[in-house]
Amino acid sequence: MSKLPGASEANRHTIILMQTSQNRATRTFMDYESITQAMDGICALYERKLKELNPAIRNLSYDITDLYNFIDGLADMSALVYDSSIHAYLPHDRLWIKQRTFQHLKKLAH
Repeated sequence: MSKLPGASEANRHTIILMQTSQNRATRTFMDYESITQAMDGICALYERKLKELNPAIRNLSYDITDLYNFIDGLADMSALVYDSSIHAYLPHDRLWIKQRTFQHLKKLAH
């Protein structure tokens, strides 16, 4: 049974592991039903941080460089994406996350 390329991408459980500072107590994770939802979650996390830092500004805007700086500013961030063909999670690094958030935002813009 062959899957559509988009379908296999959409339904891949994704866990985002992150640490916001050098303090190990800031380690946390967020889990999502798909890579797309995970990228939405990362963007939402950044948008909440922007609102926290700029409470008086009603309409905040940012570009991909700002989002990349946020991701790079975290002590650590990685992703585990479920691959049903091997029944295991595959690890992905910060660069992969940045590429995926860019692709995700590009799709939203069109």
